[in-house]
Amino acid sequence: MLENFSFRTIGEYLPLFGQGLVTTVWLSVISFAGALLVGILLCAMNLQRSRALRVPAKAYIDVVRATPLLVQLYFLYFGLPRLGIILPELVVGVLALSLNSGAYVAEIIRAGILSIPRGQVEASVASGMSYLQRMRLVILPQAFKVTIPPLLGQAIVMVKDSALLSLISVAELTRAGQLLASDRFMPAEGFITVAAFYLMLYYCLKGLAVLSGRWLGLGPARSRA
Repeated sequence: MLENFSFRTIGEYLPLFGQGLVTTVWLSVISFAGALLVGILLCAMNLQRSRALRVPAKAYIDVVRATPLLVQLYFLYFGLPRLGIILPELVVGVLALSLNSGAYVAEIIRAGILSIPRGQVEASVASGMSYLQRMRLVILPQAFKVTIPPLLGQAIVMVKDSALLSLISVAELTRAGQLLASDRFMPAEGFITVAAFYLMLYYCLKGLAVLSGRWLGLGPARSRA
């Protein structure tokens, strides 16, 4: 089946794959940082008693989780210019990944916050702490300890989802495979190499998730991937 498989051609394109790998990694890092910010904000709104804050946050989370990331990506890529907002492809890609993963991160953090014993929250209220002080000093530090393994699992999903950015011509890892396939008419070499690089990233992040789970004493970490 692979008798005509050309390792030499892959070797010639390795610099391109290397650049795509670097782009995929830093795109994922920046996007995940954005997802954390979005997730924390949505979680804070979702936990409020005020319906004016809780309902929009819940609606956003439901809509994002119910629609494909590809649809959201195209909505931003083609929709923002219609509103007069022209952004580079990289910025659109980071925005799409951050807004999408932020909805999942919000639910992960919310589950971590709800796992905090009610007595600790009541004690912080009794001590006169404000809402922001309770979140910063009591709740979030403990919640993040519980949520680190699932957050790393979400990071794995984000790395794989970043492949969709090749559809808007972002020069990441999958785009490198597409270029090899179109330039040399060798789709097997292009996409098998892409799969190998993603597999490497997957096992690196999975190992980090397992180690973090053991270090935190939470047992084997489970990921969505």
